[in-house]
Amino acid sequence: MRLTALAKPLPQSQSLPQSQSLRQSLALCLSLCLPLPALAQDDDYAKLGPDAVAITQDMAYLRTAEAPDYWAFAPFVKPQFTSSACSIASVTAALNGLAGLPPMASQTVMSQPDLLDLTGVPLWSDLSAEGGDGVTFQQLVDFTGAALAARDMGAYAVIPFQPIVAGEMETTRLREILTGNEASAADVALVYFNQGVVTGDWDGPHISLIGAYDAARDRVLILEVDQDWYIPYWTPLPVLMAALVKPTSAEHGPLEGEVGGLVLIQPQG
Repeated sequence: MRLTALAKPLPQSQSLPQSQSLRQSLALCLSLCLPLPALAQDDDYAKLGPDAVAITQDMAYLRTAEAPDYWAFAPFVKPQFTSSACSIASVTAALNGLAGLPPMASQTVMSQPDLLDLTGVPLWSDLSAEGGDGVTFQQLVDFTGAALAARDMGAYAVIPFQPIVAGEMETTRLREILTGNEASAADVALVYFNQGVVTGDWDGPHISLIGAYDAARDRVLILEVDQDWYIPYWTPLPVLMAALVKPTSAEHGPLEGEVGGLVLIQPQG
């Protein structure tokens, strides 16, 4: 908080040397105009918790590895157009990345509302509208398939991976999937996870894209569509696994008990 006030003139009865009077007036002005210590914000905390590192603080992997998914999909990741639109934002980015930049000057890059209209599923539009409930994991699978069909991208299949527990077998399988996904930009992975487990913030389900998997350090890059609050960040794979299997709390209504996973979009055959 910054205060703004005028310094009061010295009383006429005071008789100070001119230089001393000037110094006193200047000190008074500075004391009034300099910012006071910020009021304590009991409900505030670090933007990212201990299990997430912003991409701007660690770009080493992207400078040394090919990271094909990052370069193919990051340019198409746009902010979700409502607070409930993470599913359509992620699917739009994924399909735009697979299709690439349209070749003709008259063609636009497909937007989230455009893809909703093209897909023609009223429920998806309702769930993505401001104040909407958001989607379940199975709905994400179904809507992704419908969007591929609407965009005439039938050469791709939708493959879900939904672990129920963070066991050794499930974690090993997650590493295998991400290793395979990292090999090329021919496929893409959407991640449905509890965002707060990773960021230390809001406790609720969220969807974004996987941007890279750094196997040597066993960490995953999340390409966030929640861009009012975040930029891409790294998180350890075990943390992401914990975020996949944490059930959604009752405060999220119809999503209560929902757990996450990966939705892979891969070439058929």
